[in-house]
Amino acid sequence: MHFRQKSKDPIVHPALFWYNTQKKLNWMWIAVKYGVWNVAKPEMRAVNALVGQGCGPLAAMVLAARGIGTPEQAKAYLDRNAPLPDPFLMTDMAMAAGRVGLAMTRGEKIAVFGDYDVDGITSTCLLTDFLRRSGADCVSYIPGRLEEGYGLNPIAIRSLAAQGVQLIVTVDCGITAVREAQLCKELNIDLVITDHHECKEVLPEAVAVVDPHRPDGGYPHKLLSGVGVAFKLASALSGSQESVLQDYADMVCLGTVADVMPLQGENRVFVTRGLEALRHTRRPGIAALMKQSGCDPEHLSATAIGYTLAPRINAAGRMGKIELAVELFLTDDPERAEYLAAALCDLNRQRQQVESRIYAEAVAMLPQGKAPEAIVLADEGWHQGVVGIVASRMAEEYCCPAFLICLDGEHGKASSRSFGGFNLFTSLTALAPLLESYGGHELAAGFTISRENIAPFRQQMSLLAAGYYSDAGPRTVLDIDCAIPPEMLTVKGVEGLSCLEPCGTGCPQPVLMLERLTIDRLSMVGNGRHMRLRLRAGHHIVNAIWFSATPESAAVQPGDVVDVAFHPSINTFRGERSVQLHVLDIRPSCAAECSAETGSYRQLRRGAPSAEDARALLPDRAMLSMVWRYLAQLPGTVQESPMCLCRKIVRWSGRPLSLGQMLTCLDIFADVGLLRTRRDHKYIAVELTPGREKADLSQSQTMQILLRAKER
Repeated sequence: MHFRQKSKDPIVHPALFWYNTQKKLNWMWIAVKYGVWNVAKPEMRAVNALVGQGCGPLAAMVLAARGIGTPEQAKAYLDRNAPLPDPFLMTDMAMAAGRVGLAMTRGEKIAVFGDYDVDGITSTCLLTDFLRRSGADCVSYIPGRLEEGYGLNPIAIRSLAAQGVQLIVTVDCGITAVREAQLCKELNIDLVITDHHECKEVLPEAVAVVDPHRPDGGYPHKLLSGVGVAFKLASALSGSQESVLQDYADMVCLGTVADVMPLQGENRVFVTRGLEALRHTRRPGIAALMKQSGCDPEHLSATAIGYTLAPRINAAGRMGKIELAVELFLTDDPERAEYLAAALCDLNRQRQQVESRIYAEAVAMLPQGKAPEAIVLADEGWHQGVVGIVASRMAEEYCCPAFLICLDGEHGKASSRSFGGFNLFTSLTALAPLLESYGGHELAAGFTISRENIAPFRQQMSLLAAGYYSDAGPRTVLDIDCAIPPEMLTVKGVEGLSCLEPCGTGCPQPVLMLERLTIDRLSMVGNGRHMRLRLRAGHHIVNAIWFSATPESAAVQPGDVVDVAFHPSINTFRGERSVQLHVLDIRPSCAAECSAETGSYRQLRRGAPSAEDARALLPDRAMLSMVWRYLAQLPGTVQESPMCLCRKIVRWSGRPLSLGQMLTCLDIFADVGLLRTRRDHKYIAVELTPGREKADLSQSQTMQILLRAKER
């Protein structure tokens, strides 16, 4: 693309900066979704070694990019039939199985106590069904999300005691139930805990506490789901993991995927076997739910479970109708199954409406003009069952952890979601004196808090988050397996990527990149909701689809030269099979370097840059001119993610620039009143000050700090 520029550049001097607000240039405006593309580079010797053992070239590049350098490592990473570790390797498993077996022998009444999400529901249904089929007198109990909240609680314990229950077995909960365990002892109820959440320092006093996270445990696979641990208990009772897996692989798969467990080790076996079972399910409820949600059993994947089936099952717990989901899994009546599946789909639509309302209210409560380090919001009118999913949406949108609190009088119950690896459980532990109770894990957690402690909690959590995240660096990062030449995108090559299935957390779908493609044409499909593109690199032509994007939202047009990040797929049309790209992001192609480095800039913001930091950041005349001239030719206020803005400047100018250098230039201009900047969550807004003709950059505090540091 060619850019028209005036023949005479503005005069720029480190001490005096002139600008012309009337300068107008052509530019390419591309709305990059991710601040940074983190592109791995496969080691070619590893690629060749994998290809030499029969791995397809494209799959070999992806595996090598993920650090898998030998055929042996590849086999371990991809193995879908690895032997399952012995359940009795889990601490207390022998005591748990022994006590449950004794209850069955004595004819004691057993209660399986679960949780109201997909993992908890499948855990409850698996163990309940297994025990009943084994002849046990067994009832199930999942607490009402709105009435009782999460986990074992006094209301439930007393209710079960009144029913004559002599043994409670928890699934997917209980690891923090210290006081509740004491109540069980007082009521002469034995308690067996099976859970997969993080342990606190003090474990509940129970007959057995089975949790792969136990610090005194030696189980080789720590990252099981709740239903995975329930499966292990059933296997310990059965004596055959294979027979239990044949009967319940579908439930183990659903819970494992929905709880975002890494698809490695035995989780990979669970999901592989579960997907096959789901494609030929014998459960009328699951078959009806797949049918009513438009899920094709023959092409079922972990992704389809996460985006299609799991939300509908979760809707039962979120909307206070948990019994519908439990019955869906346990019913043998096809007509009843159709009714239950329809009811869950309807509940999910209701959930979406409530979610939209809470999201709009929460966004309106955020302070304007500054990116939040952590979102901590509270309201009396929010639905306890829905705030978790809103917190997840806000964490992703605003690139920080989100805590949404449902107030009831002087107390509140909160759901929280992480962003960018921020450990929620660790942070809540650090702020435990402000909380009444808490539990969960790194990515999702809940807690109760008094109203008066919300403000100090917000302040201290924001400080923790500020210490974790960089001051200005991009938080939205797209991890790309590798850049490839277009000639590798053959049908055979893409088919070879099937060895990576099942894909999900821990073994993600391949993300590839093509560079320097020209957009030949674009059109809208799906009633104007999705964008189809035709891309060209030399004589290679590839077709692409970008869901939920338009030329306006993506700001692309024919003729643009771009890099594309995508999932590769095979499209079949009229019997012809061809490669199609599922676009994740598009960015301007750059001939010059554009680094996301901000380490030196962080030191500058703290007021303590070293001489090396100053040399890395101190802009010369050409750099100041480049940044200013780009900004001056744009109409109105610029609002971008910082890395996106930096890349556009590099693409426009053809000169190298790091993110730290660009932010330094903006600070210098702002110091002397040439422009104003404002951070609005993941964006930076830049507005030039009208009416100014010149400014003395030597008066910039940022410039002075850098000059002094450079001379040290």
